[in-house]
Amino acid sequence: MEIVTCELPAVAVIGMEGRAKPGHNPAPALWERANARFGEVEALALRDENGATVGVWGAMSDLSRSFLPWEDGFSRGLYLAGVQVPANMEPPEGWTKWTLPASACLRVKVEGDYAAAFRAGLDELKRRGLALAGAAQECQRPAEGGQLYLFFPFKRL
Repeated sequence: MEIVTCELPAVAVIGMEGRAKPGHNPAPALWERANARFGEVEALALRDENGATVGVWGAMSDLSRSFLPWEDGFSRGLYLAGVQVPANMEPPEGWTKWTLPASACLRVKVEGDYAAAFRAGLDELKRRGLALAGAAQECQRPAEGGQLYLFFPFKRL
């Protein structure tokens, strides 16, 4: 599994927001809604030099919207299913905009089992003597064939 250290810049995301709680994962329904209405935000998406969307984000935050890790064993928090946009973009009606804070991260390339990649990221933080400093983030890169990455913001213990 590929795990590297990187600097994640601040990232603006416009998407559909929902609340996760133990036993309820809102992500599938949020992605269904966001995908059904993607035409409303498609023109706002940040694109690379080849015209590909830069990032499709499953953004996460604690309930206070402070971008701290989810609570209760990563089962309670907020989720935003959306697309990366330029920082100055405003969301259309019915959409929500978050700006993920810049941070040093471990980036985990998801190859196969998502849960295993998530555990590997947390285990690697411990192995390196680091602590999770914010909510983990998911990013799919369309220009890389839809490759999914997990970002784990960290701080030194």
